[in-house]
Amino acid sequence: MWVRFTEDFDHSPAALGGRVTTAYKAGMVENVTRECGGAAIAANRAVHASKPRTKGDHDGNADEQQQPA
Repeated sequence: MWVRFTEDFDHSPAALGGRVTTAYKAGMVENVTRECGGAAIAANRAVHASKPRTKGDHDGNADEQQQPA
């Protein structure tokens, strides 16, 4: 699941019993597990995003970008 983090978010997978935490920073667009993405969206710290289509598309909105005139 691709998400764009709108605020910093720390995720600890339940399967690892809290022994590992991954910190995501606001503005990151990442492919995360459903568990992580669902928790981040439920906490209003992330939104669904598209897969980045180019190297320069760091915010997951390649479809929305306009080319310079």
